[in-house]
Amino acid sequence: MMLAIDIGNSNVTFGLYPSGAAAPEQVWRLPTKSDGESAVFYHMQLSNALLERSISAAEVGQVVISTVVPDLRTVFTALCSRLFFKPPLWVDAEIYPRLKLRIDRPDELGTDLYANAVAAYYRYRQDCIVVDFGTALTFTVINAEGQLLGVSIAPGLKTAIGALFQKTAQLPEVPLELPPSAVGTNTVGAIQSGVLLGYIGLVRHMLAAIRAELGGQYIAIATGGLSAILHPLSGDFHEVAPNLTLDGLRIIAAEAAEG
Repeated sequence: MMLAIDIGNSNVTFGLYPSGAAAPEQVWRLPTKSDGESAVFYHMQLSNALLERSISAAEVGQVVISTVVPDLRTVFTALCSRLFFKPPLWVDAEIYPRLKLRIDRPDELGTDLYANAVAAYYRYRQDCIVVDFGTALTFTVINAEGQLLGVSIAPGLKTAIGALFQKTAQLPEVPLELPPSAVGTNTVGAIQSGVLLGYIGLVRHMLAAIRAELGGQYIAIATGGLSAILHPLSGDFHEVAPNLTLDGLRIIAAEAAEG
């Protein structure tokens, strides 16, 4: 089996792939913790998750990890050594030679976005835009020639709502639910309208702007833990692929094992 781990700013996502499988058999998420208790926390949680699924550590033959939280790299390297008796494959920019980076500073590209691009190119082999609804809302552009052309970044839904809650004295933190009206008649409805309905417009405008600038028929792929919330956008996407990042990690690890 292969274990793919995507360490994000809000969550750590685990995907367990049987040998040769293109889709994960199990996916689970844990909150991102980078404090002094993180090593014990992740060791216990991962051990228990495998035990609950009747999977022994010996069955996990390969571990591949992407992280945008540098402080957890040492934690997960040690964790893999203790649990699986092997080091993980850490993803970095340019680890997948079939994807060419046409950006100014490849070392600044988040490895989660890199994995998204690998998966999108591997799956579609056509011009596409990956829209990742995570802590940040990102638009990663890949063309049919396997070139990553660039990225656009905006605050994610939770980040935007959280900023309102933290930076204002009287606005509450509200659930991520689409409101029934664009005109809020109470504080919660007003925030939901402004942020969630506003983000529908943001996504559509960005997709249109990218297509207008580059030309061609760029398909849009949605991913990320919050990709299902803005369901009015479902018709704007060629596919909603919640596990795209994990699939990209799987592809990268499989190529590394063969080469």
